[in-house]
Amino acid sequence: MFFAISEIQHQLATFFTAMTPVGELRASIPIALGSYRMGIVETYIISVLGNLVPVVAIIWVLDPVSKFLMKRFRIFDRFFTWLFNRTRRKYSKRFEKYRGFALAGFVCIPLPVTGGWTGALISFVFGIPPRKALLHIGIGIMLAGIIVTVITQTVGYVSFIIAA
Repeated sequence: MFFAISEIQHQLATFFTAMTPVGELRASIPIALGSYRMGIVETYIISVLGNLVPVVAIIWVLDPVSKFLMKRFRIFDRFFTWLFNRTRRKYSKRFEKYRGFALAGFVCIPLPVTGGWTGALISFVFGIPPRKALLHIGIGIMLAGIIVTVITQTVGYVSFIIAA
């Protein structure tokens, strides 16, 4: 009985760690494999699903919230208009060339500030339709999960994680 509770706690901890904006699955996979001794497939699935939850929320909520704020408050209207115009003018040529591959590639790089959260914000700023954004970000998250899992399994666990 104690083992089952501990296993569920580890799964939940992995899921919620994958939801964090800084750690995402770059933290949840090494922790689950190193500290919790979870299986590779179980860790991968739980981490990817946990990482997708906030991405879905950001993609579907940010646009209506920004439109609401733009209608109600002049300062938000000015800010979002400036942000969209500046970003799209400055980066749209590079982004247009690669489209979804650019978004998936950016999300799959296992470095800080390149995960699903940032990918969802980028899709919002560039006006990518939610379904397309979710597809490309989802592909990027799955690739990032594979990369982090391979690195964790081949290079080894970070020493401070094992000591925990």
